[in-house]
Amino acid sequence: MSLKSWIKVLSTAAVMAAVAVPVQAQQFFRIGTGGTGGTYYPVGGMIGNLVTQPGKLVASAVATNGSVANVNGIVGGSLESGFSQSDVAFWAFSGTGTFEGKPKAADLRLIATLYPESIHLVVKKGSGIKSVADLRGKRVSMDEPGSGTLVDVRLIMGAYGMTDKDVKAEYLKHSQAGEKMKDGGLDAFFVVGGAPIAAIAELATGAGGIELVPIVGPEIDKLRGQQRFFTPDTIAAGTYQGIGEVKTISVNAQWVTSAKQPESVVYQIVKAVYSDAAQKALAAGHAKGKFITPANAVVGAGIPFHPGAEKFYKEAGLLK
Repeated sequence: MSLKSWIKVLSTAAVMAAVAVPVQAQQFFRIGTGGTGGTYYPVGGMIGNLVTQPGKLVASAVATNGSVANVNGIVGGSLESGFSQSDVAFWAFSGTGTFEGKPKAADLRLIATLYPESIHLVVKKGSGIKSVADLRGKRVSMDEPGSGTLVDVRLIMGAYGMTDKDVKAEYLKHSQAGEKMKDGGLDAFFVVGGAPIAAIAELATGAGGIELVPIVGPEIDKLRGQQRFFTPDTIAAGTYQGIGEVKTISVNAQWVTSAKQPESVVYQIVKAVYSDAAQKALAAGHAKGKFITPANAVVGAGIPFHPGAEKFYKEAGLLK
């Protein structure tokens, strides 16, 4: 047999051998988060690193516009999972609230409740803005379309008889809003997120300083009666440099996915997040990491758990 023929035989054998040995596909699991200056993104990055298993599973944080964008990404198949405010997740699943008149996200499932998200109203120091009511006629960023913040801001302003038209509204990510406020182009901006939020912390240490406006009063009490996802909250003194205790309201941050995601994959992810090593890393990695615990994971579930998550919580004695 000629050398050329031998090469052909060996090449064919090599191809057949490669085909004969099964190769396990690596699973990719994207986590839709929010803007890079918020809390979703760094927390999503930590979780992604903790649950990644080289050669088996790669989980990664993806910067997005936030809750609504993440839910839409999961429903549309461009994301395997994402973070969402608890109210947004419920409205999407039930076709109510801001999702009224739209198809229900019937396959949306809960992986875990993560931590409380405080509603921040940031103003320039000495602005004279002491209440949501004082925003009328002011230059206010309400966050981007696709964000859960924008949804909640409209509810809060509505409690005071205001809409976007009653302020000089802008729709910016909070990092962009912070820059514009520093340049004198904004009077106030809203952020919903786990404190401390990087973009706000940076502003608090800058020249001129900022204040956080309390979100309290009879208007807010009435709103809480209508929207059960809002709960009383306190941003502790010292969370941001030079700012004392601030009373506000919060919603829960949740990690959601699709019912179409494999049970075994979600089970392994949840198991990894709540391992002893991961719990220590989360607590050390971010102020909100200490809230990401098995006990908190099953609190305030407004939508069904994913079967993989439910299996873990039942094994842990957290669900019946």
